Amino acid sequence: MQISIDTIKELRERCGAGIMECRDALIAAQGDMEQAHKVLKERGLLKAAKKAGRATTEGLIEAYIHTGGRIGALIELNCETDFVARTYEFKELAHNLAMQVAAMCPKVISEDELPEEAEMSPETACLLLQPYIKDPTKTVQDTIVETIAKVGENIRLSRFVRFELGN
Repeated sequence: MQISIDTIKELRERCGAGIMECRDALIAAQGDMEQAHKVLKERGLLKAAKKAGRATTEGLIEAYIHTGGRIGALIELNCETDFVARTYEFKELAHNLAMQVAAMCPKVISEDELPEEAEMSPETACLLLQPYIKDPTKTVQDTIVETIAKVGENIRLSRFVRFELGN
């Protein structure tokens, strides 16, 4: 099947995958852009699952202070190498996750950490289950998985803290 370069570019801009990955996904989806996007998403999940056991000893601490200085957040985002920690994709993810913490006030990172007697729903209390503030059709976990697929390394959110003046 012949896939045009413009179609490959469009899919690449949409999902951030490599040129050959986009081409292969379009061939598998017989030229259907939506189906190719789903194929790439599934492949990204597989990549993330394969990398999940790898140690994440590098990374960075990101701070976000909301306009007005009344709310702030600090997060520790880890990856496998300092090379990835210096990439634009990783830094952008860290910034957006810090902003997510400041905006949505999660209590824990994952559902495993949620106490049984918690009164909040897991989607509200758990950062990884919250709708992503920049794209509510995805969860925070989906966004991290997409970045794992882009950078090719395991990424783990280790901890966060949120500060609000007066609380």
